[in-house]
Amino acid sequence: MPPNFHADTPLAQRMRPTTLDAIIGQEHLLAAGAPLLRLVEQGHLPSIILHGEAGIGKTTIAMLLADAVGRPFHALSALNTGVKQLREVLENKDSLAFESPVVFIDEIHRFNKAQQDALLGAVESGDITLIGATTENPSFSVNNALLSRCQVYRLEPLTPEQISAVLQRAISEDSVLKSLTVNLQAQDTISQLAHGDARKALNLLELAIQTADTKQSPLVINDELVARVAQTALVRYDKDGEQHYDIISAMIKSVRGSDPDAALYWMARMLVGGEPADFIARRLVILASEDIGNANPNALLLADAALRMCSQLVCQKRVLSWGK
Repeated sequence: MPPNFHADTPLAQRMRPTTLDAIIGQEHLLAAGAPLLRLVEQGHLPSIILHGEAGIGKTTIAMLLADAVGRPFHALSALNTGVKQLREVLENKDSLAFESPVVFIDEIHRFNKAQQDALLGAVESGDITLIGATTENPSFSVNNALLSRCQVYRLEPLTPEQISAVLQRAISEDSVLKSLTVNLQAQDTISQLAHGDARKALNLLELAIQTADTKQSPLVINDELVARVAQTALVRYDKDGEQHYDIISAMIKSVRGSDPDAALYWMARMLVGGEPADFIARRLVILASEDIGNANPNALLLADAALRMCSQLVCQKRVLSWGK
């Protein structure tokens, strides 16, 4: 291993963007003409709630928004901040160098009602600008009084292309990695395992490089190495390619051949690989109609009920993620 490889700061922290235009993803909020960018361009920052999964930039965006409007930034965590500490921050605002500081509260959904109520007066009067971050639906985890004083913005998980861009930027720009020669063959695999989480993707890349064969030049980061580091069995399934059709065909032929174990195996391969459940349910309806038919008319009723339930669950999930 090259002697200068190890660093005290994790790769994900070293690659944290330092300007809003360096953020990969969240174009619906930060692209030219998007709401948050328009606000900071006008020098205005209201109290907001950032809702989204872990590792997609909530903390980074909060820090950079405060920096863009020239406000002091104070980060608190709902995990270890009580009402007493919260009131101390609010009461000491006058001793700060600037008015209306930005108070960032991570995991704000973990605040109880009393803790959230302690913020109301300062947010209402504009004494602070609140930026809350939550992985839970704010409609259910943040009380209505606080929600009425904040605008909620939904952040989206990064796409595989965006994760790939994050990885390539790390290899080419990181102060440690750019001194190495890295052959990243497992880019798609890391993107699959990260599930839209940039932090997880960078952590996997860093661990893979740390455990790569140092006798090789360049360092080869392949699927086997990433699977070994992640301690995860990789599922070979491309839901956008030929396997999308091959495996659903294998499942249908297994049912046709009265082999339930094989049918369940192929269905599990698809679900673990990210195939939408409603796609599988639709094919089961076709199967029940064309291949089973009058041999068992009840099969079509069961398949139709399964499809209806899948469709309802998908719609409900979308409604919850949009915060109603």
